[in-house]
Amino acid sequence: MIYIHIPFCKQKCSYCNFHFSTSLNFKDEMLDAMKKEILLRKDELQNKNIQSLYFGGGTPSVLSADEIKFLIDEVLKYFSFKNDIEITLEANPDDLNNTFLKELSKSPVNRLSIGTQSFFDEDLKLMNRAHNASEAESSIKRAQDFGFENLSIDLIYGSPTSNLEIWKENLNKTVALEVPHISSYALTVEPKTALENWVSQGKVLNPKEEEQNREFYYMIDFLKGHGFEHYEISNFAKPGFHSRHNSSYWKYQEYLGIGPSAHSYNGTDVRSWNIANNQQYIKRLNSNILAKETEILSPQDQFNEMIMIGLRTMWGVDLDSLNQKFSENILEHFNKEIQNKIEEEILKIENNHLKIPEKHWFMADGIASDLFLV
Repeated sequence: MIYIHIPFCKQKCSYCNFHFSTSLNFKDEMLDAMKKEILLRKDELQNKNIQSLYFGGGTPSVLSADEIKFLIDEVLKYFSFKNDIEITLEANPDDLNNTFLKELSKSPVNRLSIGTQSFFDEDLKLMNRAHNASEAESSIKRAQDFGFENLSIDLIYGSPTSNLEIWKENLNKTVALEVPHISSYALTVEPKTALENWVSQGKVLNPKEEEQNREFYYMIDFLKGHGFEHYEISNFAKPGFHSRHNSSYWKYQEYLGIGPSAHSYNGTDVRSWNIANNQQYIKRLNSNILAKETEILSPQDQFNEMIMIGLRTMWGVDLDSLNQKFSENILEHFNKEIQNKIEEEILKIENNHLKIPEKHWFMADGIASDLFLV
């Protein structure tokens, strides 16, 4: 699978610390550099017949439909697409006008991930989103009108401008709009963001973990009651609408990342990441030099990643794979730790897969870190 990072946004959301630029001055140069990177890295994926292509960001919908198709065509020069390939475009509601959707519907893109975040203006203002509540709803309807049935929306819970009743309304609206996939995240105060600055100055209240916990578990019960499967901590899908791309990440499959700050993985022990600097990325690719750094994962690193990722999903950690891959001295510590947590009912084993019971999923990262090799 292939991920393409589009490092541009119209404006900076208050909570975001991803890599992007609000200037589109070098957009053409960036697309040319991405074209060059696809060529230079075409042999890094063993499987040339890819099952998913994902445009993330940033905000990929700041590109035109022709520019998106240009990148797809570049990928097709060196890779083939499976007949049922999933091609996802992340998009902001304010970009999904009739003209853009009409052109996009003629492209190979067949899945939209819409950055809705909330259907309430007060939440959206705090987040410094470029759209309003009315656009949040109308953009989904327009996408459906243009034939995009495979839709995902992002929702953020636990905002200081929200409460459980508002959160219930967000979920009710989502179900009423017949959205088949939801990615939902607790609002977090990330370093070097406007939100961090506002919280430190007392302008905005710090999100309350107990309120986020309450909203998280309400969401689980509500969405499962409406036919959604909770397949990863932050992701819910109707049958047949799981994100194939993200599920590949969670199953440790190889992927190639194109664009500034994009990450890649060979499926075993090598990770790489591109520099998070647009000008340096363009400059290096113009000179036929890859703008990436590489890390060889130690057995300890590989073990910790498998535990962290696996325990965030409904599939859990395959204990047979773990036993085959790692030495006895690594597994000795692990087996002792999991036994204690099984007795405390914080972990369970089903069909030889280690899992966290859903009632403890909100604390999954902390539970997983207790099992890490240090």
